[in-house]
Amino acid sequence: MKTNELTRRRTFGIISHPDAGKTTLTEKLLLFGGAIHTAGAVKKNKIRKSATSDFMEIEKQRGISVATSVMGFEYNGYKVNILDTPGHKDFAEDTYRTLTAVDSVILVIDCAKGVEEQTRKLMNVCRMRNTPVIVFINKLDREGRNPFELLDELERELGIHTRPLTWPIGIGPQFQGVYNLFEQQLELFSPNKTTVPEDVLSIDGLASPLLDEHLGPASAAQLREDVHLIESAFESFDEGHYREGYLAPVFFGSAINNFGVKELLDTFVSIAPSPQPRETATRKVDPAEEAFSGFVFKIHANLDPNHRDRIAFCRVCSGKFERNTFYYHTRLDKELRFTNPTSFMANEKSIIEEAWPGDVVGLYDTGNFKIGDTLTAGEVLHFKGIPRFSPEIFRQVVNRNPFKSKQLDKGIRQLTDEGVAQLLIRDHGNAKIIGAVGELQFEVIQFRLLHEYGAQCDFQPMNVYKAFWFTSADDRQLERFLSLQNHHIAFDKDALPVFLAEGTWSLRAAQEMFPEIDFHLTSEFKADPDAVQSIGQWGKS
Repeated sequence: MKTNELTRRRTFGIISHPDAGKTTLTEKLLLFGGAIHTAGAVKKNKIRKSATSDFMEIEKQRGISVATSVMGFEYNGYKVNILDTPGHKDFAEDTYRTLTAVDSVILVIDCAKGVEEQTRKLMNVCRMRNTPVIVFINKLDREGRNPFELLDELERELGIHTRPLTWPIGIGPQFQGVYNLFEQQLELFSPNKTTVPEDVLSIDGLASPLLDEHLGPASAAQLREDVHLIESAFESFDEGHYREGYLAPVFFGSAINNFGVKELLDTFVSIAPSPQPRETATRKVDPAEEAFSGFVFKIHANLDPNHRDRIAFCRVCSGKFERNTFYYHTRLDKELRFTNPTSFMANEKSIIEEAWPGDVVGLYDTGNFKIGDTLTAGEVLHFKGIPRFSPEIFRQVVNRNPFKSKQLDKGIRQLTDEGVAQLLIRDHGNAKIIGAVGELQFEVIQFRLLHEYGAQCDFQPMNVYKAFWFTSADDRQLERFLSLQNHHIAFDKDALPVFLAEGTWSLRAAQEMFPEIDFHLTSEFKADPDAVQSIGQWGKS
């Protein structure tokens, strides 16, 4: 393997609570990387271009991200792969899965709101895998909280040590720029929403009299005081501690106005980890291995609505992926060849000849792939850590046009294959149930069924509290449970039985009547027995 191709890769996810500015930051990183020439924005304002990463029609209409998008570009000799994730909690599962495909994360925080609900959940997922995190505190051009307060909250709420690498001069209308502690430079920016500013002023060292000249004596004195406090109160930046997930470097800026974004990108490519080893059910796969391996973490139907295509997103874990080469699909036990593998710029695709660890390859899919599938050069492997979670809300699908039944069936199967919602079937295939984390997912499914498949449906509420996968070492007890609880049983897309509990009382009753049955809130138990989370464990938490 070409060591250079491995070491120059940087694959990361951008995560945040909704409206913290995650997608806008993605745009500005693409802008500085030269991948786009004019940045868009999520909100409908004077910037007329919609965000590159929000390419679905519903995303443009609602001003939110509802699907993970993948973007790659070259920057200063590095190949940077960005995975922009949905911030909205209703699409959290897509985000959790995406975090299995990245080597590091940039967490975006709104300077006025600080740590929010979704921020905590996402950080918990990162901490489970010790994913290195860089924090970008955004919207410094608006009124917000004291930077030291924000850092204290980050440490207290997220359980991670912080170290500022840039520091803001002023906040809101008084925001004048950022001081780069990593490079020992001051950089002043004029607001520029859509293009890379050319007039960046750099001043070396805090002692420079130019500091007073450009900032004014009061702001210059405050900056010197703040930097002195940082150097004495915070531990020094250690790259090893960052890569272990112990220490989070913090940057300040305003993504929409290009404040502090270049500093973030420059530092990120120099300190972020290159592709890391990945656990499988049998062994750890090192990215430097010669043999190719990768896993599918996302499927997206109709990326191009004109062609009704279906793309599987494959993260390359080891070796070199090559076009027109046969690779082994471990679940189907057969070899597949890919004639048109693609790289991405959101919905814009280009055919590639090869890809290296850290890259995300788009594979045209005719129905061969499910989320979590593994491709190898021939070895039987199964990458761990890509579970399905029990949905929160359940709705039965009602077809509004019987003449469009085939379109509806196809649409529901393909859209649920993407993993945003789950399809459960009962009554011998007649009743289709959609399980989702939030209400918004049903709106998105309804919208896409109509606009991409020409099918219309309604969703009928159901009296279901939770869905549980279940297993037992006693086959007879399993058969007895299936028989007696038949009206509460549905089957997932892998034909695994699922128990639909109407409430905690019905679950408790089932547990008491069938003590030999284990109930699970994730489907990961199939591949990883150690990861089984039984309902008893969940009940204690």
